[in-house]
Amino acid sequence: MLKEGPDKDVLIDAFFSLGRLDNITMVMALHPAYLSCFLRTQHDLLDLDGPLPCLWRHYIVIMAAARHQCSYLVQQHSLAFLEAGGEESWLGGREHAPAKLRSLQTLNKLLAHRPWLITQKHIQELVCPGAESRWSLAELIHAVILMAHAHSLSSFVWGCGLNPEPDHLGGHTFNSPSPTHLPCSPHSPTHEDGRQELVDGGMEVEVLMKRMAELQQQQEEECTQEEMLTRFERERSESIPTAVVRGTPPDLVLRLVEDPEFRYEDFAPRGEQAPPTMRAQDYSWEDHGYSLVNRLLPDMGQLLDEKFQVVSNLTYHRMAMHEGVDTHTLRKALWNYIHCLYGIRYDDYDYGGVNVLLERLLKVFVKTVACHPEQTTARIYHGFWRDFRHSEKVHANLIVMEARLQAALLYTLRAITHYMR
Repeated sequence: MLKEGPDKDVLIDAFFSLGRLDNITMVMALHPAYLSCFLRTQHDLLDLDGPLPCLWRHYIVIMAAARHQCSYLVQQHSLAFLEAGGEESWLGGREHAPAKLRSLQTLNKLLAHRPWLITQKHIQELVCPGAESRWSLAELIHAVILMAHAHSLSSFVWGCGLNPEPDHLGGHTFNSPSPTHLPCSPHSPTHEDGRQELVDGGMEVEVLMKRMAELQQQQEEECTQEEMLTRFERERSESIPTAVVRGTPPDLVLRLVEDPEFRYEDFAPRGEQAPPTMRAQDYSWEDHGYSLVNRLLPDMGQLLDEKFQVVSNLTYHRMAMHEGVDTHTLRKALWNYIHCLYGIRYDDYDYGGVNVLLERLLKVFVKTVACHPEQTTARIYHGFWRDFRHSEKVHANLIVMEARLQAALLYTLRAITHYMR
């Protein structure tokens, strides 16, 4: 990745801001426009004035990252928690934390794995006047965004195969990898054999570009609402296997997780009654979520919106070895596919485009990173877009991270809206 030349100016700014350059920052620097707004949002969430004490903010991130066995973030924020004056015993097990923080456990696991199950009852249990260790709405929205931020950032860490920092457990300094392997670490997805299959990657790119051009022409043709719904249902009920058996999570992660067996389940398993789909027209970020966040946590709605916009519009007009390419349809298909996995449907989008543009190995990667990030492996990372740059795969990971973040927030914000009525 260093050969692809991360933007040095944004790295210098990040160093002065953070006091160090962690691996997340180094990899995100391949996309400086995104890194800038990511760092602003994270700084506001963790460091600026807000409803929650600083050490609580880091502990909430630790609780959330532990759900995805992301020891990278758990270790990073454990150090920040201790530097902020946190008690070391809290890191020894969730039972040592205050009851008010422990009361977030149910919301944390739903937000991480099945956010569509979150209802106003979950909100009421935390904020109603009779609740033990009551949360204010401002405190709760701050905690919710911190948890969703950590869950989605865990997806990015696993999806890019980031290694722990040199001063963390299992960390090491940079070592130039062999041509067929990413750097190896027991805490990253890269410890599985990462050899690429012998496929003509150039042909893969040509086919994808041809499909994009054909799809853009087809979009001019009318399609009935019934057909659009059928295509959405077909997409969300498609069987994409992601399960990879992993070893037991490290103790520093396991002791912070309640109900570790609770995991993502397909929104619509075949032959089963699915929960109601969330129609984007009924509750969207632009029309509902943005204003609610800004009202309860001033400026945060604006920061999140900027991040979503940057990812949605981020393009370099190239694809692998080709320049001057309009990648809009591909980026939109990725975003809407992730929302589809979380049961969110756009009435005005033809989900036939998802099947045309996202080949199966890409779907396996996206679903794994978005829904089961701890099961990501080097084989899955190398399996899709074989002739693309690393920076383009990082770009895909940014889309997964932000689409997942928005989907989880929408379900929680809708529940808060129902509670406030």
